[in-house]
Amino acid sequence: MTHNTVFSINRVGVVLGLVALLAIASACAPAKAPDVEADRRLIYLDDSGKLVYVPDERGNIIPDFSNAGYGGGGAPIPQVPVKAVVEPGTDDDGERIQAAIDRVSRMKPDANGHRGAVLLRKGAYQIAGTIRISADGVVLRGEGRERDGTVLKATGTGRRTLIEVNPVFRRLDEHRTVRVSRAEAWREVPGTRRAITDAYVPVGARTFRVESTRGLAAGDRIIVHRPSTGAWISAIGMDRIPPRPGRETRQWQAGKYDLRFDRVIAHIRDTEITIDAPLVNAIEQEFGGGWIYKYAFPERIAQVGIENLRAESHFNGRPDDEDHAWNFIFLSAVENAWVRKVTGVHFAYSCVYVGRHGKWITVEDAACLDPVSRIISPRRYPFALRGQLTLVRRALSHHGRHDFVMHSRVPGPNVFLNCRAHGAHSDSGPHHRWATGTLYDNVQVQGDALNVRNRGNMGTGHGWAGAQMMFWNSSANSITCEKPPTAQNWAIGSSAQSYRGDCYWYSRGRPVAPRSLYLKQLEERLGRGNR
Repeated sequence: MTHNTVFSINRVGVVLGLVALLAIASACAPAKAPDVEADRRLIYLDDSGKLVYVPDERGNIIPDFSNAGYGGGGAPIPQVPVKAVVEPGTDDDGERIQAAIDRVSRMKPDANGHRGAVLLRKGAYQIAGTIRISADGVVLRGEGRERDGTVLKATGTGRRTLIEVNPVFRRLDEHRTVRVSRAEAWREVPGTRRAITDAYVPVGARTFRVESTRGLAAGDRIIVHRPSTGAWISAIGMDRIPPRPGRETRQWQAGKYDLRFDRVIAHIRDTEITIDAPLVNAIEQEFGGGWIYKYAFPERIAQVGIENLRAESHFNGRPDDEDHAWNFIFLSAVENAWVRKVTGVHFAYSCVYVGRHGKWITVEDAACLDPVSRIISPRRYPFALRGQLTLVRRALSHHGRHDFVMHSRVPGPNVFLNCRAHGAHSDSGPHHRWATGTLYDNVQVQGDALNVRNRGNMGTGHGWAGAQMMFWNSSANSITCEKPPTAQNWAIGSSAQSYRGDCYWYSRGRPVAPRSLYLKQLEERLGRGNR
């Protein structure tokens, strides 16, 4: 199957039972118009073709999302030389693939941090377990994601991940892998905490003041820590979520919804610090302010890639079978990593799942096709993000549920660019509990919705799913975009059959310039054109 063929897959899907009836009813329901569109633009191109950002009364602006992706956004993905080659065998191939990865993992990295690529020749590989990459600079590469390319067959039963990038596993010998204990990520370096002194640090800011910059320097890695105080939770109503009959509804608790923005100090002037990427949630003294600190996270690995592969999960032939491989690729504590030109077929949960400690990751030209599972939660989240500064571009999902989804307490920015969902069984957007700063840029969801809203007592009390979410020149059957207290969401140039919500709406049903906000921001930040 060629790349173009993948993106022209039959779009006619059959949605079973009540899900289908609900989708039809929603599509046919009268549109509830949101508030009148804004009479002023918050972002636009001036006469010279440059972006202009208009602050609100508190100084919040639409953030620059362009730092999302490998290398901090805009850096080319490297072509790492092959150091080991594996041919398909006649039995389970997992041990031989793992042995090749482990062999390359022991090689000395070059000046760019690359050890080498493991090349899997064309053909079918039977894998009954999980392939793990636990060292820096290792790439797993195939010779094509079509059916006649490199095809990994996730055989047997049991819910598992097929390829896991995770430094907490260590290979003891040919037959034994152990999980290594790891202290908490982003461990605070003693003596480096500094309180933020600004009364209000607005959304989109890169510069703010702290009590002292003693002991800090440009290039230091820091956490900008925004606490979740009881006062803030009360202000957004998440201590008063209405109960759900027959199910537990959990009120949000102070300290459980802190945001940790993983940043690099770019510049220091007196007590003023400038960081490499903007904040996508305001920091307010009335809600506990915030602080910074240097951190240690030596376990996190970097310069890891997975590319040019196809993977297919075996199942028992029933469309609701769930005793088989769950995820194709899971990226845990890794930065400056990439997944490109991959196709996952029949996995029950995801094609690519970025964990909470992932950073500066690019996922591009990936397809998640025909998952096999029941069509209920939590299943069929084809491209799911919990980390920050991740770019997912040109991704395709076929018959997913929450196709392009953010999990809870995600600090952002993150970007979905030029992504397509066909036959969606549910909405795309932030799923629950205050994900922040995601750009949906030219995203199309056919069959369901793009939503950012207060999900109230859904689940165990999802509440406000997201803040500082942007739907830019995107489309879906319906779009719901609501404004949380203390925050904002935006829908600009986006199209649907129905619109709901009280967020900032501009140019409904009419695309705006620039066509891609991410690419334009990237061009202006780097001072050159990008595609």
